[in-house]
Amino acid sequence: MVRHGGTVEEGGRIRLFCALQFPDDALDELGAWQRARLPPGSGLRPVPREHLHATLAFLGGRPAGDVPVVAAALRGAAAAAGVVELHPARYRETRSVGMIVCDDRSGAGAALADDVGERLEQAGVYRREPRPWLPHVTVVRFRRQPRLDVGSLPEGNIRSVRCALYRSSLGPAGARYDVLESVALGGR
Repeated sequence: MVRHGGTVEEGGRIRLFCALQFPDDALDELGAWQRARLPPGSGLRPVPREHLHATLAFLGGRPAGDVPVVAAALRGAAAAAGVVELHPARYRETRSVGMIVCDDRSGAGAALADDVGERLEQAGVYRREPRPWLPHVTVVRFRRQPRLDVGSLPEGNIRSVRCALYRSSLGPAGARYDVLESVALGGR
């Protein structure tokens, strides 16, 4: 479950990532699409509604003391950003997840991801991947790649006006995401 204002133990290592947060209407549409397209009882694990997001930067395991630095970098990038609008374009599977890959027609999402990455690199807590940002929403996890034919994609654009710093905690039931800080894009 996503918990706002999650606490962090001093001195430990935690898994961190920065991501776009989605408004309720987009989460509702993605959830309805999951229920309609992902067959129940098939061993597929749909990503819970409250975990749906588009990652901007995955930092992985970091010292807990890095949280203020990462949060400051995210706040700075968010203040300089505008609304990010993503359009579902295609379904894609890797060996363990299925995702909806989106078009970032205005480039606002890529610009935000690049700014977040640059600020995190300058702070010495991150190294950007050489490949360009791929806007996507992980919608299902699995042990064996099912090669789903999902048919149509969710309709409408995903209009994001917030981003967040998340802590990811791994467990037997899957990952749990805690929101450590949520910020508005463009200082809204």
